[in-house]
Amino acid sequence: MTTIPLLGTGTFRLKDQQAFDSVLMALQQGSRHIDTAQIYANEKQVGDAIKASGIARADIFLTTKVWTDRFAHDKLIQSVHDSLALLQTDYVDLLLIHWPLRDDSVPMREYLLALKEVQDAGLAKHIGVSNFTMAQVTQAIEILGTDAIFTNQVEVHPYLQNNRLVEFCQQHNIMVTGYMPFAYGAVLTDDTIVAIAKKHQMTPAQAVLVWMRQKGYVTIPSSTKLVNIQANIASLALSLPSEDMAAIDRLDRNHRVATPDFSPDWDQ
Repeated sequence: MTTIPLLGTGTFRLKDQQAFDSVLMALQQGSRHIDTAQIYANEKQVGDAIKASGIARADIFLTTKVWTDRFAHDKLIQSVHDSLALLQTDYVDLLLIHWPLRDDSVPMREYLLALKEVQDAGLAKHIGVSNFTMAQVTQAIEILGTDAIFTNQVEVHPYLQNNRLVEFCQQHNIMVTGYMPFAYGAVLTDDTIVAIAKKHQMTPAQAVLVWMRQKGYVTIPSSTKLVNIQANIASLALSLPSEDMAAIDRLDRNHRVATPDFSPDWDQ
């Protein structure tokens, strides 16, 4: 598979049996894009679910991410082999640097070139970054070239639209993957989104996912409930008119929910 499904299945905060069940349900309902990470500590469960699904590995777009304590060249290479063993696969479709470092304890050049080495060895079909600012994306392009960077995975939802960064990535042909599409549920009770969803006989979550898709973003919601997984996938058949897209666009308020103490200095 060479293209990425715009709607994926995230696994952040899912552990053990819950992670396995969520991924298996999603695959059984038609999802073909699964997103995990080393730090989630659920790569084995993701791999088990893919195996249990009976779906051909080539039909699934699988993403994982390298954690910040494994950025030194040798550690990064070994960590990918460890991830592949847990995922029970010979390759991932997309391998990301999970967060940029705030300091230069491992230079960006070292960990990005190690990432490219992994790709050149056939262990990752595509490589990219996550939580990179415009300045950091610029630096990454200087190191790898624009064409090497498949995506920048960043927080995007109606309350944090990250327009400057999004436009910057798009100008450089870097796909935007938006995580936390529901802002931990905050946008799902928004009066505008609720009204739009009601008008079109969809759920607020579906309205948000349609908005994301029609803007050309990949997004990776997670759920442990079958009914929500089914509704998420059903959103692919739904659409919103331009006036409702614009109404959601106007909800931007710089409301960021992913703010660990190691975050970069975000673009404003």
